[in-house]
Amino acid sequence: MRDVLPDLESWWQAGETVGLATVVGTWKSAPRQPGAAMAVTPDGSVVGSVSGGCVEGAVYDLAEQCRATSVPVLQRYGVSDDDAFAVGLTCGGIIDVFVEAVSRRTFPELGGILADVRDGRPVAVATLVSGVGTSPVGSRLVVRPGSVEGTLGSARFDTAVRDDARGMLEQGRTGIVRYGPDGERRGDDSAVFVASYAPRPRLIVFGAIDFAAALARVGAFLGYRVTVCDARATFATRKRFPEADEVVVDWPHRYLAATAVDERTTVCVLTHDPKFDVPLLEVALRRPLAYLGVMGSRRTNADRARRLRELGFSDADLARLHAPIGLDIGGRTPEETAISIAAEIIATRHGGSGAQLRQLSGPIHHDLSAPAGDPSTTFGDPSAPAGDVRASAHDG
Repeated sequence: MRDVLPDLESWWQAGETVGLATVVGTWKSAPRQPGAAMAVTPDGSVVGSVSGGCVEGAVYDLAEQCRATSVPVLQRYGVSDDDAFAVGLTCGGIIDVFVEAVSRRTFPELGGILADVRDGRPVAVATLVSGVGTSPVGSRLVVRPGSVEGTLGSARFDTAVRDDARGMLEQGRTGIVRYGPDGERRGDDSAVFVASYAPRPRLIVFGAIDFAAALARVGAFLGYRVTVCDARATFATRKRFPEADEVVVDWPHRYLAATAVDERTTVCVLTHDPKFDVPLLEVALRRPLAYLGVMGSRRTNADRARRLRELGFSDADLARLHAPIGLDIGGRTPEETAISIAAEIIATRHGGSGAQLRQLSGPIHHDLSAPAGDPSTTFGDPSAPAGDVRASAHDG
């Protein structure tokens, strides 16, 4: 929903009622992921998309209906590969869409949520999209690291959802969580959609070279908060890296040791100079990172690995390094190399192989939104869409 928030804010501030459709679950080759949204305004204009065009017309009509009646609806589109085209979902997947009316009356918390997202403060919105309980469908719980706003009907339910939403927010995950009627974590009576608005994940690029400038552009396009760092003030300038959110002049290892990173952070080391690389990688290999890529020839990488082993790192530690960095697409220019690196980052994040799709069989889209082994994320069960997370760590 992040894409439609600026327009949604202007309509909400003006006192308008908007029909908002949000993808809350997907199965098989669905075109959009949970959280994708489409808004329909009183003048009939549309912002956003829930299916890339497949079922937009039907969702538009349902959004108009909900805007008029203020009665939320959870609707499934697509049934099987054989008749998906007949129902409008030409990709053959299934999406669950939650459609509701959004206004100052129905969603008074929206102003604070918009301010949090705009200012980069983490916030999660948990919405009851189906089930039984004392609160109606459409009830919300707004969860922040230090506070909770709203209710889903009972203290036990609110506590369970609060804890799970905070965990999802820390990981930047969005999806369905299922509960019993009073928040029991092993129940299946109610579905709560948790939309996480975490700050943008970080992309830290070390080495103020032309390849870094191209990678900063691609990283910004992909939604990362981009930092370029180099110890050489002559090269690390705002003029050379206008797309970066920040340009830092510091020794790479010192900067990485002092800056905040998490499991969503991507680090790309483009310096290919041992006096920079080895101290930096000694720090990086001890930090929680989503991706750690290092530029250099095979000879350079072999020498780098030898130096790191001498510092006590094991083969398992070195297996975290994507070195040489990027996928083999034959790229040579800085821009082509940046695409190669970005492709590997995306493949790592979503579990892709990097192979040509025409050489593969099975689902096109991978889903890693829930913990490994969670049966609710396996393909082939339309009752458990991708992104559906069963909160079973302990019984509520």
